[in-house]
Amino acid sequence: MAGIILLLGSMTAIGAISGDIYLPAMPAIAHDLQCSNALVQVTVAATLLGGAIGQLLIGPISDMLGRRSPAMVGIAIHIVASGAVLFAPNIWVLLALRCLQGIGNASGQVIATSVVRDLYQGSKAARLMSQLVLLIGVAPLFAPTLGSWLSYQFGWRSNFTFLTLIGLALEIAMAVKLEDTLAPESRAHGRLTSVFSSFKVLARDRRFLALAAIPGLGQSVMMTWVSSSSFLLLEHYKVSTWAYPLLFACGGICSVAGAQLNAHLVKLRSPAIPLRAATPLSFLFSLVALVLALTHTGGLFGLLLPLWAIIFCDGMVMANATALAMTRHGEIAGAAAALIGTAQTLSTGVVVTIVSFVGGTQIVMTTVIACCLGLIMAILLGGTTVYRRRFPQDASGPHPKN
Repeated sequence: MAGIILLLGSMTAIGAISGDIYLPAMPAIAHDLQCSNALVQVTVAATLLGGAIGQLLIGPISDMLGRRSPAMVGIAIHIVASGAVLFAPNIWVLLALRCLQGIGNASGQVIATSVVRDLYQGSKAARLMSQLVLLIGVAPLFAPTLGSWLSYQFGWRSNFTFLTLIGLALEIAMAVKLEDTLAPESRAHGRLTSVFSSFKVLARDRRFLALAAIPGLGQSVMMTWVSSSSFLLLEHYKVSTWAYPLLFACGGICSVAGAQLNAHLVKLRSPAIPLRAATPLSFLFSLVALVLALTHTGGLFGLLLPLWAIIFCDGMVMANATALAMTRHGEIAGAAAALIGTAQTLSTGVVVTIVSFVGGTQIVMTTVIACCLGLIMAILLGGTTVYRRRFPQDASGPHPKN
């Protein structure tokens, strides 16, 4: 079990690592490629756009061909795109390669989520999703620190040398350890165009769509912070280059702690129960952060403390919403995972682009975060039965669809 969790976590985390490792190098990239800070921030959105495209393709294909082959091809694309960045002459080529990298990274998230659904459902799936969130949370603990060191020692392009090597290592690990969890008799049959019709089935399920939108909004909260952090901390608050990755890593620690708590809670209760509690708490903390920003109160830690509390709760929201959504359509798990992931990357890409061009100030960032979390609350209240149904205390068995 530990081996498959580590492998699936690595497949999911490669996207987070790709996004986080070069954050400290963004000012250097802007200087070297002679472009604006806003354009460099859009490279984050370009990766997310590629991820959205990739997931729409990979999900249905994996329902038809199985999980292993699409995963192998996707990570191979990541390797090629990461290596090509070493020769990118300008910001436009970098944007295109980051989009291609996102397409490759999409396979990891879609296939990992689909494998979880192939093997488990209900609270067991929620526990495994929490452990995957935990591994994703580890990425911010070391990625910016490593990226800062690599950029200082060898220049910003060395971050992409590292990503190429990570991709090669993951490709080898999947070749050795990743088994196809979708039996041939369970695969979708027919032409690829007919396989994509599974999206029509999902589109008619309003509660699935409501739950599927929540991880995207939760990820938007995280990426709003991620895309703003280097300019906000390094340039606005004048945090030193060695302190920045340490402060950023504290967010990773909060994410890990939230995932650990969630994994314990769903052993005893339905995933809906911690989702009920974590969502209003995160929204409350976002309002605190917004008020502190508007009143210019608290300084650096007036920003970071409520933000770390939001990150602690946000991972619980994403993991449980994903687990509940995936219980509804196990027969087309690849397409369901793709739709969840596409909603996640598209909403995040839109939000990050808006933040980049409006300006990554503390007020803008906290306003966007509060809006995203408020929308999650509204979706749960109006589009699901999470706040209208009693769920079993014992999480060991299946639970009603939400």
